[in-house]
This record gives sequence, C-alpha cells and structure tokens, in this order.
Amino acid sequence: MSGLSDVRLALHSQELEAGQGREMAGLAPGNPGRWELFWRRCHTRQALLDLTPEQLRDIGLSAEQARREGLKPFWRG
Repeated sequence: MSGLSDVRLALHSQELEAGQGREMAGLAPGNPGRWELFWRRCHTRQALLDLTPEQLRDIGLSAEQARREGLKPFWRG
C-alpha cells in the first residue's frame, strides 16, 4: 500500500464526519456534489499539511510527499 493510500485512510474518518451533515440535510451520502467534493479535498489537504512529523511517520509519508499532496489545488483529484 502506498503512503498516499494510507493518508486517505487516515483522513477518511474526517470525511465521514463531514458527510453526516449531508445525510441530515436529506442528500445522498454516497453521491457528493461538486462543491462538497472540492471542499472535502481542500479540508483534507489542509489536515495533511497540519500533521506532525511523528504522525507522518505513522502513516508512512515523508514531509515532502505530504507537502506535495497538501499543496495540490482543490480542483485536482
């Protein structure tokens, strides 16, 4: 498993929490809208930039890998 996949798994719980508000609004949780997807990418990438060196080591990423992924524009998948 690549380090990037590990990051996605580590941040998935935050995405699930964000999706709970969507369910309460009556929107389908498995079908995010475009703006929600953009917001989620922005939010999770910022969370990636905020990880400590110890947390990055736990998920198997270098600081450079985390920085590269975290600085991607929100519209890039």
